[in-house]
Amino acid sequence: CVPGITAASGISSALGIPLTHRGIADNVQFITGHLRGEFTDEKLKELAHKVAYENTTIVIYMGLNSLPQMSKELLEHGMDPSTAAVAVERGTMENQRTVFAPLNDLTEMVTEAELQSPTLIIIGNVVTLCPLWQDEKVDYSSGKPEAMTIDAFKGGKSAAAERREEGDREGIMT
Repeated sequence: CVPGITAASGISSALGIPLTHRGIADNVQFITGHLRGEFTDEKLKELAHKVAYENTTIVIYMGLNSLPQMSKELLEHGMDPSTAAVAVERGTMENQRTVFAPLNDLTEMVTEAELQSPTLIIIGNVVTLCPLWQDEKVDYSSGKPEAMTIDAFKGGKSAAAERREEGDREGIMT
C-alpha cells in the first residue's frame, strides 16, 4: 500500500497489468459500482452503456455488490463475454486475493471465492498481459479461459516484483 496512489494504479502496477496498451486498450474508464443514494439500478445501466465498447479498460471501484448487474449490463451493451477481467480484494496488501476470469464468468468465480470489500475490478483484455494470467497458462485464444483464484502477494511481494527480482522483465511495465 502506497499512500497517495489510487487503488487502480497501485493494483494494476503490482499485478503487471497496464491500464492502456497499444492495440489492446486505448483508454481507461474509472467508475464507481457503489449502489447507494441516487446511484440506482437505472443509473448503473446508463453507466454501463457509456463505458461498454471495444479497446477499453474499465476499472470499477466499490463494485463488489453491483458486479452481477454491472456484468450483465456490460454484456447487454455489447462487451464480448470472453473479455478478460480480474477482481482484487485488499489490493497491494499482504493478504490480497485475486480472481481472474472472463467477464461472463467473473460474478460466479468471485462468489465462489467469497471475495469481500474492498475489491477493485478491472475489465479489459489488458488483464491478459498480467504475468499471473500468463503463468497459469490460460489459453485466452480459446475464447473462454478457466478462472483462477490466487494469492498474488506471498511474503509481502507482488508477483510482478518477484519476477523482476528473478530478472524476468518480459511483459512487466516498470
